Amino acid sequence: MKAIEDLVSLLTHLPGLGRKSALRIAYALLKSDIAFSEALAEHIRTLRSTIHFCAECGSYSEAELCQVCSDSSRDRHIICVVEQPQDVITIEASKEYRGLYHVLGGLLSPLEGVGPDRLSIAKLLQRIRISLNSEPIQEVILATNPTIEGDTTALYLKKLLEKDPVRVTRLATGIPVGGDLEYADRLTLARSFRGRSIL
Repeated sequence: MKAIEDLVSLLTHLPGLGRKSALRIAYALLKSDIAFSEALAEHIRTLRSTIHFCAECGSYSEAELCQVCSDSSRDRHIICVVEQPQDVITIEASKEYRGLYHVLGGLLSPLEGVGPDRLSIAKLLQRIRISLNSEPIQEVILATNPTIEGDTTALYLKKLLEKDPVRVTRLATGIPVGGDLEYADRLTLARSFRGRSIL
């Protein structure tokens, strides 16, 4: 049936969904109440128009500034640098960190053609240097994933920040090598923040 096959084909483009899982979802939608299917379709339709990137840090937001950037109680002397917006959500769930964030939008990967110009590195440097005139950034935590690309990106950022009067730290081991922040449990994340070290 073409309608089912078309839906399955679209669903398999989502991360972690193979053909069998996509078929189960399609059949579940066929069995579900029509109101549920319509509500799901409406939420998917409005997702891209409702959620955009924070003008300050690059995380997901419904307003110009995300909840973290607009929260005056956050410690504005620390910036945690992450790869993707979902990493902010993961770290926030640990309730261990109270500073600001900066989302790079990816990692350096010369083999895939991702250089510094494709990431939000210039904006990070600008945020740090502008802050020196008001509330200076004292620490930059590099919370990139412990992969080859993550380590390469962290070392590149450390080199760039050597001229600035900021302390550069990296999350402590505790997050497994090759793992993603998105899948780390809260306790592991909390211990990683407590045990971070200067690069």
